[in-house]
Amino acid sequence: MNDEPDQYAKLLADLDAQAAHRFLRTIGSHQEAHITLKGRRMLCFGSNNYLGLAGHPHVRAAVRNAVEQWGWGAGASRLVTGHMEPHAQLEQILADFKKTEATLILPTGYQANLAAIRALAGRGDVLFLDKLNHASIIDAARGSGAIVRVFPHRDYRKLERLLERSSGTRRRVIVTDTLFSMDGDFADLPRLVELKHRYTAHLCVDEAHATGVFGETGRGLAEMMGVEEDIDVVVGTLSKALGGIGGFIAASQSFIDWVINTAGSFIYTTAIPPAACAAAAAALELVINEPWRREKLLRMANDLGMALRARGFDTSGSTSQIVPVILGDNEVALRLSHHLEENGILAPAIRPPTVPRGRARLRISLTAEHEEADIEHLLNALGASGPP
Repeated sequence: MNDEPDQYAKLLADLDAQAAHRFLRTIGSHQEAHITLKGRRMLCFGSNNYLGLAGHPHVRAAVRNAVEQWGWGAGASRLVTGHMEPHAQLEQILADFKKTEATLILPTGYQANLAAIRALAGRGDVLFLDKLNHASIIDAARGSGAIVRVFPHRDYRKLERLLERSSGTRRRVIVTDTLFSMDGDFADLPRLVELKHRYTAHLCVDEAHATGVFGETGRGLAEMMGVEEDIDVVVGTLSKALGGIGGFIAASQSFIDWVINTAGSFIYTTAIPPAACAAAAAALELVINEPWRREKLLRMANDLGMALRARGFDTSGSTSQIVPVILGDNEVALRLSHHLEENGILAPAIRPPTVPRGRARLRISLTAEHEEADIEHLLNALGASGPP
């Protein structure tokens, strides 16, 4: 046995001193607007189950039927024997939904970004990233072998200067979230499309938090902003508005074939269960046929944002179902989160490294299952504590 002091305990003690030590919470119910935590029924404002589909009866029935027909696991990677009919069916459904030639499903959205970005750029290329892009985009870029240039959040003048200085490189690729997961604001996609054409770049967007929520048919912010035909690669997820598990890439058939042949995060991983494909297909039916879900969600988000700002809270310009309450200090964020928990509300504190240092916050995320009374309960609890 090693007699040296436990180095990890020391590191964790350092996190404690910074109010940065994070813990797992065990939820005792399925994902709804109200969940069970430590035996208590609580109002949840921490889930990405935006449309309330994670436990929808139609989705549950699809899972039961798929397990009965296909069993649970896929048993292998897709290039061996793990590519089953439900995978092929869902990829066609997603391609039709996203209006692209093809799509490819991966086990997670994280893996989808790894696959897409490393297929787009390598040695001799340059990747241009918004500073607040999701960690999976940053990690994919760092491991791609390409030169990485990061521009300040939504600072497209700086991006243009970086593009100007990159002439002579083999390929230039702009990568951005469309809806930023911690601030709830949008990328200016028309501006990015303009820069893409001006500097002969490629454009890859991650619609993880926008798919199912924005656009006339729920395809995302690219649909809402009218630029779908100008985007080269779309990455998305099955785990947020669709309420399941998995990620996908939507692009041309030739690009998808290239990913299949080159992406380690696709080649060397077991396929997602066929029942997960059935769940996503059922959820997409609801996205298409029940637009009231996203309409209600965005209406409540707008009302909540206005009410919070009227009370003096900083919501960082959110224009979506993700409404941050910026608090700055880690301990302040933890105290407010604990105060809400005492009032029967789960709204976890988000601290570095998930957000920049000095930008700790509560990340309030709404779902279509929330009601006006839930919003009032949250506002009353926040009002009782007041802005820090």
